[in-house]
Amino acid sequence: MTRRPQAPDPDPILITETEVLAELCARLRQEAFVTVDTEFMRERTYWPELCVVQLGGENDVAVVDAMAPGLDLAPLGELLADTAVMKVLHAARQDVEIFLLRFGDTPRPMFDTQIAAMVAGFGDQASYDSLVRALAGAQIDKAHRFSDWAARPLSPAQIAYAAADVTHLRRVYLGLKRRLEQEGRMDWVAEEMSALTDPSAYRVDPDTVWERLRPRTSNRRFLAALRAAAAWREREAQRVNVPRQRLVRDESLLEIAATMPQDAAALARARGVSEGFARGKSGTGLIAALAEARNLPDGALPELPRERAGPQASPALVALLKVLLAAKAEEHGVAPKLLANSEDLDRLAAEATPDLPVLHGWRRRVFGEDALALRSGRLALGVDGKRVRLIPAG
Repeated sequence: MTRRPQAPDPDPILITETEVLAELCARLRQEAFVTVDTEFMRERTYWPELCVVQLGGENDVAVVDAMAPGLDLAPLGELLADTAVMKVLHAARQDVEIFLLRFGDTPRPMFDTQIAAMVAGFGDQASYDSLVRALAGAQIDKAHRFSDWAARPLSPAQIAYAAADVTHLRRVYLGLKRRLEQEGRMDWVAEEMSALTDPSAYRVDPDTVWERLRPRTSNRRFLAALRAAAAWREREAQRVNVPRQRLVRDESLLEIAATMPQDAAALARARGVSEGFARGKSGTGLIAALAEARNLPDGALPELPRERAGPQASPALVALLKVLLAAKAEEHGVAPKLLANSEDLDRLAAEATPDLPVLHGWRRRVFGEDALALRSGRLALGVDGKRVRLIPAG
């Protein structure tokens, strides 16, 4: 059978005017789906700096210069909010964060081809390059992957590179959609998308960021100082729009929380803190935050990190759950990481009624039910030739 040749991709256009963008978005809102990508800069800022937005439709491929003087991106926001049009992205989290900051909400509905690829059996975090090769029969030119997208004018090579992302993405989406529909797994992807489109998933609470530093201490006063310092750093980084690590590095923050300096001279002695920073507005704010933490009553101090109630997980049971996870992932052709992670398995082994994603929705049907049965002794594992076999017990 002769394979039908693919239609040529539309020539990309560069959009710098609001009227042209509005006309494009009006056309794209008549289509079933549109492919979307962004190019942004974040190395020197806290907030991502949107430089370029790529849009692909059946007859349109556009590179939108988001930094063009006078360009109003409101028509793009209306397209992303149109629930009649599926928005297709790859590894969408950072793109979605940008759109949330710009337009106040996440694109809906949405299809992330990286997550869909994990559901379809392409492994953990399938790269865009590999999906393009497998599903679009094309090769990605990586020459401009690390371009300075904030520099103007955009070169023809940059425009071509940016446009290719959304043209190949159309074929990747159609290939994944066809495969998932055949396997009856589109509802699995829909469950994952509900979490990806939740605006709360992208909002950082400055008062809880200290927990990410995983302090190992039983000193609650130190934890209060760390909470205060980390919250100050987060808000200050947002205010001056610099990366949090450029403002104060994690190791410096931990040292500052341990010593709780009360003046600029003491703060300047901390590792990685300059005299200018310590005596400036930022240093003054950090010292004030530490003073508040120092004066907190005992009842307002953070609780110590809690150990899990009850006995710790049996290493042998965790090992069995890992074998079961690998077997079920192999059976269903889905990435193991998408089903459960190491912490999930530890909690499954140790806790009587853990509230975990693996015990809800499609994950429970694929793995969770059997994991509970294995834990309770109602299921055993055996070997049949070269494959793991599940054996009902009792």
